[in-house]
Amino acid sequence: MDVISPGIVPGSDTAHLALLGYDPYQCYPGRGTFEALGAEMDFREGDVAFRANFATVSEDGSIIDRRAGRIGSDSLAEALNVEIDGVEIRVKHTVDHRCAVVFRGENLSHLVSDVDPHEEGMKPRKCRPLRNDEPAVRTASIVNKFVELSFKILDSHEENRERAEKGIPKANILLLRGAGTYKSVEPFEQHFGFRACFIAGASLYKGVAKFLGIQTIDVKGATGRADTNLKNKAKAAVDALKKYDLVFIHVKATDNFGHDGDFHGKASMIERIDSELIPSLTETDAIITITADHSTPVSIRRHSADPVPLLINGEGVRKDDVKAYDEISVASGG
Repeated sequence: MDVISPGIVPGSDTAHLALLGYDPYQCYPGRGTFEALGAEMDFREGDVAFRANFATVSEDGSIIDRRAGRIGSDSLAEALNVEIDGVEIRVKHTVDHRCAVVFRGENLSHLVSDVDPHEEGMKPRKCRPLRNDEPAVRTASIVNKFVELSFKILDSHEENRERAEKGIPKANILLLRGAGTYKSVEPFEQHFGFRACFIAGASLYKGVAKFLGIQTIDVKGATGRADTNLKNKAKAAVDALKKYDLVFIHVKATDNFGHDGDFHGKASMIERIDSELIPSLTETDAIITITADHSTPVSIRRHSADPVPLLINGEGVRKDDVKAYDEISVASGG
């Protein structure tokens, strides 16, 4: 299945909109919007939100690790709550190296470019206005000032000094991307006529659900990492089926292992999904669909445009001859 369309490399955000039946070309508000909503930040009309990564940079500003060892902290995020040129900036740590950032002030625009170059060995990009107007120019200027300030604050932060002493990479800069604005769409239940809920650990996916008016269910031990409690997710899903017509379960760690180039970690996580998540679901009378929002091959360590496998199982579903769930085997199904 091509989640968006053939040849398109999906982002996790746009892909989830498409999976849930919404056209990302029509309703996409920007990645930052989902991050802020998922992190339960105060996000209002006129605000601009960003997705952000703690990263490690060298003394000359070159990026050593875009994810700072996948380690972040609440205290580092709180240290970045500042005001620049009359704009209040709030940062909230979500999971691992990730943060959500909200700008609040007059005359702001989400039409600005990313700071994160998505490559190591490069320096952060300068944020640039994507429209030649005063709000975009002003916002880009504030983003650049904030990124520079983030290095000054974080590099000398006590927590980073302790990291350096232990040989752990410093999380000494914040890389912003995916500027988003407040926007509303027709809620999922109103649009499709049935009730849905969403189970996920990472804030992005919770944010997509909230953007669409889908109820999110918090599950103990659902972390959005490899240590997530899949059995608790399965139990929560089975319980939710008593109340909801659709239960959407998201597992993040396979994507993380793909980005890290960790073949064995990814394989192990898929085996855990098979043994800890799927069995409880197959004991229900629900129709089960298993798919992915995108491919993240360990060989390239980033998203690709490859089609994703799609499995639908349940009473009344037509069967084919495919016996294995993988990219090669399912290509002959249909």
